[in-house]
Amino acid sequence: MSEVRTWVAGPGADRLDRALVVAFPDLSRARVQALLAEGHVLVDGEVPKASARPRSGQVVTVEVPDAVAADPEPQDLPLPILYQDDDLLVVVKPAGMVVHPSAGHADGTMVNALLHHATGLSGIGGVARPGIVHRLDVGTSGVMVVAKHDIAHRALTEQFSVHSVERRYFAVVHRVPNVDRGTFRSNLARDPDDRLRIASVEDGGRRAVTHWEIKARGDRVALVECRLETGRTHQVRVHLSEAGHPIVGDRAYSRRDCVPTAPLRPRVEALDHPLLHAWLLCFDHPGTGERVRFTAPPPADFYAFCAAAGLPVPPVR
Repeated sequence: MSEVRTWVAGPGADRLDRALVVAFPDLSRARVQALLAEGHVLVDGEVPKASARPRSGQVVTVEVPDAVAADPEPQDLPLPILYQDDDLLVVVKPAGMVVHPSAGHADGTMVNALLHHATGLSGIGGVARPGIVHRLDVGTSGVMVVAKHDIAHRALTEQFSVHSVERRYFAVVHRVPNVDRGTFRSNLARDPDDRLRIASVEDGGRRAVTHWEIKARGDRVALVECRLETGRTHQVRVHLSEAGHPIVGDRAYSRRDCVPTAPLRPRVEALDHPLLHAWLLCFDHPGTGERVRFTAPPPADFYAFCAAAGLPVPPVR
């Protein structure tokens, strides 16, 4: 069972991650930062930044999930490695694989696989998240970069923080958009009615920008490419769903008014994850400063669905 704690900020409160360590001495700073990153901390009901300074009287709620094993065990799990050197690895996360251990996912994660395939990974972010710089949702497949030491971790984290990393996704969506391309802009925060979901909000939240373009049209479905200007939790899934085009297979953000054609219904019902794939990742190498680019084609089930729906997938080079 998760434990929920509450703290009311006083005058002149420190930045949130440091203030919570003082308020709850049994939680390490790494643990607090992990809780912040995973959306378990709310300030007046909204997800804050770790560096935010709460105002006097603001109510901070901290949900502390059950503890997981402190030291993940290496496991020989399939994890394609696109590239590695002394500074980093670039891998392709399969759909259905959790990135790092958490409550309910003590093993079978990408971290367990990484510990089998590589040694000496960065410990920043806590021992349960060695080398992890960014995440993909459990149901999302695609390219990820992992730091091998702390200097690389800090350099890569900074690039994600200032949004200089290029990220592109393919998604199969319900209903064909009536324009070829566009941009979604909103502030995203935890849905107050369902903590497992994210939603656009009028006040507060974090700025989120997604640029999108249609790549192929079918009957009631389309293939779109999304380029992330920011990288918020569930960003692509929320933006597409709120625009009336939820991702096929996305149970959390599905809409009742999106009904596939009869031939596709069995395929949609059989999906156990959204058809969302991070096909491109481009960043400055933390060791050389060179701009590097890594790509991976979507998995077989993505191609199979697109073929059945008459959606040609652009070649990934």
